[in-house]
Amino acid sequence: MKPLHSLKNAILIVIGSLAVGLGVAGIFLPLLPTTPFLLLAAVCYANSSERFYHWLLHHQWFGSYIRNYREGRGIPLISKVVALVLLWLTIGTSALFVVPVLIGKIVLVAIAIGVTIHLLSVKTFKEEVAVITEKIEHSERV
Repeated sequence: MKPLHSLKNAILIVIGSLAVGLGVAGIFLPLLPTTPFLLLAAVCYANSSERFYHWLLHHQWFGSYIRNYREGRGIPLISKVVALVLLWLTIGTSALFVVPVLIGKIVLVAIAIGVTIHLLSVKTFKEEVAVITEKIEHSERV
């Protein structure tokens, strides 16, 4: 049982690390959404490595994306838009041109609808509001 657990952890760490890499690329490339990849990395690390999970949550640049989502602040609008556009482009292309079986096409579209509903139901993070809130909280502590 131990080797399977170690293999699972290794696979999750690799997937999480790839997701972090794609999230970093998303900071610089407007076609890649940063937040969804960092959330995927957080899930992978949370289920495989306490050290990697802690590093990601407390990272100077990446941590805020995950903390904002976990604390209910939401996902930035640009991340939502890019994620939805890429989601529908990739799933639409796959459903139309790659997957030959009708049930496969239906499953892909159902997944896209589910992800779309989830992303649209998550609050949109507004950075200006967060900065003002942090300033107010800081002044109350002082």
